[in-house]
Amino acid sequence: MKSLRELYRIGKGPSSSHTMGPQQAARMFASRNGSAHSFEVTLYGSLAATGKGHQTDVAIIDVLQPLAPVEIVWKPTVFLPYHPNGMCFVARDATGSTIDDWTVFSIGGGALSEGENSNSMDSPDVYSMSTMTDIMQWCYDNGRSYWEYVDLSEDEGIWDYLLEVWNAMKAAVERGINTEGRLPGPLNLPRKASTYYVKASGYQRNLQTRGLVYSYALAVSEENASGGTIVTAPTCGSCGVLPAVLYHLSKGHNFSDEKILHSIATAGIVGNVAKTNASISGADVGCQGEVGVACAMASAAACQLFGGSPSQIEYAAEMGLEHHLGMTCDPVCGLVQIPCIERNAFAAARALDSNIYASFSDGIHRVSFDKVINVMKQTGHDLPSLYKETSEGGLATSF
Repeated sequence: MKSLRELYRIGKGPSSSHTMGPQQAARMFASRNGSAHSFEVTLYGSLAATGKGHQTDVAIIDVLQPLAPVEIVWKPTVFLPYHPNGMCFVARDATGSTIDDWTVFSIGGGALSEGENSNSMDSPDVYSMSTMTDIMQWCYDNGRSYWEYVDLSEDEGIWDYLLEVWNAMKAAVERGINTEGRLPGPLNLPRKASTYYVKASGYQRNLQTRGLVYSYALAVSEENASGGTIVTAPTCGSCGVLPAVLYHLSKGHNFSDEKILHSIATAGIVGNVAKTNASISGADVGCQGEVGVACAMASAAACQLFGGSPSQIEYAAEMGLEHHLGMTCDPVCGLVQIPCIERNAFAAARALDSNIYASFSDGIHRVSFDKVINVMKQTGHDLPSLYKETSEGGLATSF
């Protein structure tokens, strides 16, 4: 498995696969074609279907336009082999002849790939194990926790980086709950985080807990929808779940930053296992790979904070994902707003429930997290493409 630096990326929304990934690809193509006289970028499949809502074209043009004119070609009904988020960059000289071309895929969470048999963009693996079953057994065999596996596997700078991640998460929550107004795009959707926060503050403890968690998740998701700076956890579209849970627990239970960082590391292991063995791309496996995995990460993080055993933490993660199986990715107008923002809020609340449920148990259960990962992958590939970030099915057709 790769470093947690590749799972937790600090950047601007609204989409890790449709905004961050294409923009990074454009930067890489620009770096080797600085003398080009024109560019043509063809977007395929999901990138083309929801690219305008996700500002894919804007992200690419912002990079290439300073060098030369850019033409964006949209082919939403053409799906390249390997992944639905395909794109082809072409650089031309003054005569219009092609001087360079490059096909690349945005595979989720801001990561890029050149396809099935290419490892030219691969970074080195830093984790020797890639299943929760193996990592959990290692924890028991060595009397250690998941975060300690991170500590032993990553380089010495990982905790400084995770502190950057935590500070970026907190900043996104705090900006979001203090910002009012309308989200960008044709839906004319008003921000809700500030209102939810104010209302929640007036309730008694039992209702206040849920209201505050909702407000924090809405805050980060609305920041993302506005193109603000967030952390992929594991994606932009699901970036509100983990920060909401961690911010709420840090405020309500006075957990130290050190404990929060340990929980972020544990959540990272969960997200990394999902990314390695299945997918975190909504265009590939639906929203179960985004919000579902985010819920699993937040469930594990909460269980870590409250002293869960390795098996209880694994159980919490399993429930967080299992109960999102089959969730479609059907953004209205291709925007990360409806139903994405509310899904973040409900997933954050479900993560807290998953922690409590797992904590009441002895951690023993029939269906492992690894099995649920395999089911998610198969379920996602069985879903018709219109339910996977194309805006052609589900809720997207009701507007």
